[in-house]
Amino acid sequence: MYRKILIALDNSPADESILPQVEELAQRFSSEILLLHVADGFAARCFDQLKLAESEEMKDDRDYLEKIAVRLRGKKLSVETKLALGNPPTEILKTAEGERCDLIAMAGHGHRLFGDIFHGSTITQVRHKTSIPILVVRAPKK
Repeated sequence: MYRKILIALDNSPADESILPQVEELAQRFSSEILLLHVADGFAARCFDQLKLAESEEMKDDRDYLEKIAVRLRGKKLSVETKLALGNPPTEILKTAEGERCDLIAMAGHGHRLFGDIFHGSTITQVRHKTSIPILVVRAPKK
């Protein structure tokens, strides 16, 4: 049913709410997991245009992805990682389609009106622009 599941991680405690859900699905369906983080700081957004070196933030993000991948591989799951650069909704959609993912999994932060205005809503943008099923798990409140 789900051959390949993309998990969009934002390198925050909210990630821990989506990982157990996808672990169970991946085990049940023998799915491959693609861990994706989109670095969206200045260096990431201007990386190609300005020919910048990888920032410390990008290196930390890459390390974070690998740490999660090692943990999941220890549970006998097939896991790949990808660090994308730029606008999170755009990169999530591009990666999910390009990698032929059957499910996009994300943790929701539970922003309300003003939070969405100031922080944007990656989930809202992704769900309006894809036909790939989306699993959203609400992260616990801080």
